[in-house]
Amino acid sequence: MTSKADFTDEEWTRLKRAPFVAGMAISLADPGGPIELVKETAATVKSVREAADSGGRGELVDALAKEAVADTGQRKNPLHDFKPKGALAGQEILEELGEVNRIASAKATQEEAGAYRDWLKSAAQDAANAAKEGGFMGFHAERVSEGEQRMLDKLAGVLAAPG
Repeated sequence: MTSKADFTDEEWTRLKRAPFVAGMAISLADPGGPIELVKETAATVKSVREAADSGGRGELVDALAKEAVADTGQRKNPLHDFKPKGALAGQEILEELGEVNRIASAKATQEEAGAYRDWLKSAAQDAANAAKEGGFMGFHAERVSEGEQRMLDKLAGVLAAPG
């Protein structure tokens, strides 16, 4: 059983913000308008809230999700110290998620690390499914754009079980 005590404060913060980083990856993969951004962000937040409310993803995910929800309830920005910039933002996001995968894999049980990876992939998929992309006034739009699917594929790579 893995708990907050098994991680440094910095590691815990990184693990806790990772579902929001995964959602951000989708938003950056195919930037739409402000409505799409709001829908994708809301889907990510909903994914975290559902993990906190329903439990069942293991004690590590449950603890992280509950603390993330408590933080957002206190108006703490989960991404306040993670600000990828410019053309390299996508790469910075992939590196961050790869690193949290390494941290979880090294310090959590195999089952909990797997549940954590699944949670991050689920948050990204929820963001990708949140808003239709492209088309004209909703006609010929697609649920998950090519750019978003490419990012989902990259996320699957960096969030794969180690070795």
